[in-house]
Amino acid sequence: MNSPLNNDVPGPEDENTDTADWITTPITSAILRGALDLERTEHGVLPHRLPAWARRQIPDGQLAMAEAQPSGVRVVFRTRATRVELDVLPTRTVYEGAPPRPDGVYDLLVDGRPAGRATASGGHVLTVDMATGSAVTQPGPVGSVRFAGLPAGRKDVEIWLTYREITELVALRTDAPVEPAPDHGRRVWLHHGSSISHGSDAESPTTTWPALAASLGGVELVNLGFGGSALLDPFIARTLRDTPADLISVKVGINLVNTDLMRPRAFGPAVHGFLDTIREGHPTTPLLVVSPVLCPIHEDTPGPSAPDFSELDAGKLLFRASGDPSDRTRLTLRVIREELSRIVARRAADDPNLHYLDGRELYGEKDFAELPLPDRLHPDAAAHRRIGEHFAALAFGDDGLFGSSGA
Repeated sequence: MNSPLNNDVPGPEDENTDTADWITTPITSAILRGALDLERTEHGVLPHRLPAWARRQIPDGQLAMAEAQPSGVRVVFRTRATRVELDVLPTRTVYEGAPPRPDGVYDLLVDGRPAGRATASGGHVLTVDMATGSAVTQPGPVGSVRFAGLPAGRKDVEIWLTYREITELVALRTDAPVEPAPDHGRRVWLHHGSSISHGSDAESPTTTWPALAASLGGVELVNLGFGGSALLDPFIARTLRDTPADLISVKVGINLVNTDLMRPRAFGPAVHGFLDTIREGHPTTPLLVVSPVLCPIHEDTPGPSAPDFSELDAGKLLFRASGDPSDRTRLTLRVIREELSRIVARRAADDPNLHYLDGRELYGEKDFAELPLPDRLHPDAAAHRRIGEHFAALAFGDDGLFGSSGA
């Protein structure tokens, strides 16, 4: 029996069988999680992690690109299908002079368990000149992500979209009808952070630290981690305010240092204003403020961060702190942690659902000794796993800051 979501159409040739009948399902919010908006495009739909009104207030291309990269966004449905195809039009980002980045990975989960991994061919290529900030796009074709050999029987299927590429969703095809997956009653965790929360150099979309922590904690993730853009922007605070959630965390600090955007005098009031806005929509929701993880180049040296090309011949792009460590008018990670701890302690006297977590409990000196930051700024895949495991224990454990039973 067909779900009302489905339309029978003649299908393409499958790689492993003769011509087969496929069912094409429109991609709508009914089968998409983790996105706050869907934009209609020439080819299909483009998931956004910020609503349209907020996107109109974005001041730079970096955040515009980051919010359209679907970290934590997944296509979720119930089906008996054993073959699934998702047509996508990705936009891959290439940084001029830097080593090429691997193609984005798509993860398949069946009933919550890993069941496959794939990449998509085709797509646009966006070439960015880090020195000038200029960017040029070369158009490319639609590609496909294919999964076969899924177990028979009724099951919940999730396709987690790549976190590193803007991704237009063109078509979903299956060899059996699709219906929306049921609500399993899990709490919704709304998280905001920087490129580390976005995914940085994680292995795949389900192995970014927020995705891992959400899986271990048994919660539904809405990831508003934006590479280079956790900057206490008011429109981000209003988005957090207006987004339904049972648990909220904000991880701030590193981008304020590596952009050298704000001075200590402005930082405290900006944090207060950011939290005030969130509390307008979530007055009693458990709210966790997380300070930066360890980053030795910026612990006592202000930004901005600058690319270090000294090992480019070996295929490594590094970063360095270009600020003056004797300049006390600039923010460092140590200053930010002290101020965040003080602000949260003061506010928590009247807000018992507000908590603070020192980011070095997620990734600190011992972790750095074992799993150093490969480019001096971003964790690798193993460190993402470490951070996710630590966060799950500290936040979602029975005695954690969020607890297991909710507020």
